[in-house]
Amino acid sequence: MQEVQVISERLAANVEKVIVGKHETVELTLIALLCRGHLLIEDVPGVGKTVLAKSIAKSIGCTFKRIQFTPDLLPSDVTGVSVYNQRSGEFEFRPGPVMGQIVLVDEINRATPKTQSALLECMEEGQITVDGVTRPMPSPFLVLATQNPIEYEGTFPLPEAQLDRFLMRVSLGYPARDDEVEILGRQQVVHPIDELSQVAEIQDLLKAQATVRQIYVDKLLRDYVVSLVDATRHHPEVYLGASPRGSLALFRTGQARAAVQGRDFVTPDDIKTLALPTLGHRIIISASGRIRNVTPKDVIDDILRSVPVPGARVGA
Repeated sequence: MQEVQVISERLAANVEKVIVGKHETVELTLIALLCRGHLLIEDVPGVGKTVLAKSIAKSIGCTFKRIQFTPDLLPSDVTGVSVYNQRSGEFEFRPGPVMGQIVLVDEINRATPKTQSALLECMEEGQITVDGVTRPMPSPFLVLATQNPIEYEGTFPLPEAQLDRFLMRVSLGYPARDDEVEILGRQQVVHPIDELSQVAEIQDLLKAQATVRQIYVDKLLRDYVVSLVDATRHHPEVYLGASPRGSLALFRTGQARAAVQGRDFVTPDDIKTLALPTLGHRIIISASGRIRNVTPKDVIDDILRSVPVPGARVGA
């Protein structure tokens, strides 16, 4: 597991040359990358969402693509289109911007549901189908989508099927006062991202992704994961709980967090720490709960308090 820890620390240190004071969010982004999952960053403009995606791509040497979602964007603008070549007399596929390794989907909730759905196949199955031809996505493949939680005019809320495709939802938040002063100093002459160097190879990342899958998860912890997810389906303040994909997300991210910290086994603390990022966006609060301003965080905190944490095995 030391190899995964070393590459994670190297990537985190490099990214934090640009993203100041947000170690937890950077770690969650790396966990998503190690799990081959996708990340939804929900925050106000100007806190570094785009820069975070660019920093990850430059640190690994991945191709970076950016898609600005707007109401007039078409699905073919995302996936690509087949164009007739008069010289050859055949149709040629011209890939869209989603055919990248690190793809930033900016303001994903500004596009229509039809365009949003263009991401469903590539995010879940690692492929896109255009004109009846299925093409694999590059490896690694990570979608970092952003949305503004404040401005709702001219937006289309993400459907549950779309939200469920995201491994985690995180927030950067405003920097602390001292961190913001540090940001001003670092950007006085040039932006730090312009001088960011590559610190890991793509093959190293692919090897780390395979290693994470081998992290040991005890049956007691697997039962704990399922118990937490099942509790979201029966909570009195919840209209719709997390799906089995939520269980798998919590399971996988627990493995990745253990590897990032240099362990070859998952602990209950890993599961508890990742419960909100992996399950919060998969929960729909009931109408009565919304009236009382109940949030997914309130529900997750209540579930973590009520579901017993598994203890050590006898004789282990």
